[in-house]
Amino acid sequence: MASRRISSLLSRSFSASSATLFSRGRSTSNLSRGINKYSTAAALEDPINPPVNVNYTQLLIGGQFVDAASGKTFQTLDPRTGDVIANVAEGDAEDVNRAVATARKAFDEGPWPRMTAYERQRVLLRFADLIEQHNDELAALETWDNGKPYEQAAKIEVPMLARLMRYYAGWADKIHGLTVPADGPYHVQTLHEPIGVAGQIIPWNFPLLMFGWKVGPALACGNTIVMKTAEQTPLSALLASKLLHEAGLPSGVLNVVSGFGPTAGAAIANHMDVDKLAFTGSTATGKVVLQLASKSNLKPVTLELGGKSPFIVCEDADVDKAVELAHFALFFNQGQCCCAGSRTFVHERVYDEFVEKAKARALNRSVGDPFKGGIEQGPQIDTDQFDKILNYINSGIESGATLETGGERFGNKGYYIKPTVFSNVKDDMLIAKDEIFGPVQTILKYKDLDEVIRRANSTHYGLAAGVFTHNIDTANTLTRALRVGTVWVNCFDTFDAAIPFGGYKMSGHGREKGIYSLNNYLQVKAVVTPLNNPAWL
Repeated sequence: MASRRISSLLSRSFSASSATLFSRGRSTSNLSRGINKYSTAAALEDPINPPVNVNYTQLLIGGQFVDAASGKTFQTLDPRTGDVIANVAEGDAEDVNRAVATARKAFDEGPWPRMTAYERQRVLLRFADLIEQHNDELAALETWDNGKPYEQAAKIEVPMLARLMRYYAGWADKIHGLTVPADGPYHVQTLHEPIGVAGQIIPWNFPLLMFGWKVGPALACGNTIVMKTAEQTPLSALLASKLLHEAGLPSGVLNVVSGFGPTAGAAIANHMDVDKLAFTGSTATGKVVLQLASKSNLKPVTLELGGKSPFIVCEDADVDKAVELAHFALFFNQGQCCCAGSRTFVHERVYDEFVEKAKARALNRSVGDPFKGGIEQGPQIDTDQFDKILNYINSGIESGATLETGGERFGNKGYYIKPTVFSNVKDDMLIAKDEIFGPVQTILKYKDLDEVIRRANSTHYGLAAGVFTHNIDTANTLTRALRVGTVWVNCFDTFDAAIPFGGYKMSGHGREKGIYSLNNYLQVKAVVTPLNNPAWL
């Protein structure tokens, strides 16, 4: 396992190493052996007591945990039961103002942007070490607050956070400008400067990974940060931030305000002293964020928004492997994934066989307490998301799609939903157009490549796509024709630290991860100096 890249754990592929990957993957029969699949037994058991204490519930401003100025708190809930985990400080505009002022002072007067790049690198590397030392604690908080399987958090997501920090630590001392030739006796150079105070708003579906995607490049470039966590999942980012300060991050460089979008989030987006904004969330909220940023100081905005990604199964597909990959592409993380393969296009030659096997795979999916070993699917995040998903399921039934399996609550406690599969889905149905963000697979039939390209692109979204084929010409045709930011061929959800991620159209703009993410947090300055009698130009 040590030799395997962390990113491979978050993907499904059918290369020569597939057998090894599947033996360690989340959805194998070995992992789920002994689990009562697709029954309420697992959900009806008494919830497992999480092996972690909640130690940090206040706002983090200036290196100190403090109460909200208003004294208000809000409840963060266990999605397994709906019970309260903790009361968390509820930040609002006054707290954002304090955090921004602190971040501004840390940028204008503090040591972080004035450290050598090597010193910043060492802080990020120490942080990665501390992440690994606290792996189980971070993973338990993530599962408790979010509902994702503990095995997924502990074996995949927390190690990926450490990998992200080491990746960006490696970039810290490799950020530099250029010397540019000019038409005349001038010395011209470009400087790549930190942009200043970065406002960052992260979602609830991958709290720790989104923390890493935002914090890593911003800090590597020498910026300071004011971050708002999702109100559904504030806990793990507070612990991670504490560890980052233990690693040597100066006070005021990273400030974390827990709270709600219309108050704390809006205050960051429209703040006149925030120099850069990065947001991950729904397309509807992204529009509001962009409008607030433009109406204030016209700050640049990076948006990673929603998706309705096509997963295309070609006529030459090995159906068994295609079913497993399509299942993973949709159901991973309870279907709460912006790039989920939520429109499964299957060639008419293999459609009927695919539907039957997709149904069987969904019936075999292990659902229950995410702290229990072998569980593939935990609860949805909260009652709002739970109700939204069930409403979409009812819409699919009413619009004439065939409900093959699922379609209802799982158990009688918490926010569990049975893995759901629809066949005979048409493009104009809401379940084929809208981002459901839940465990609902929609299977559509197509005849040829021209048709599936047209239909796959006929959406406001353009985040990702999956292609399953043995034919390299077919793969090449599809990868160039699909208007999306990422195309996975014979794999899905491969999230290496170096691979850029972002969308076309209403799935956002800008890229996160990889070298491209550094551009989000840098300004380019040209410096021109006359040369007196130069020896050469």
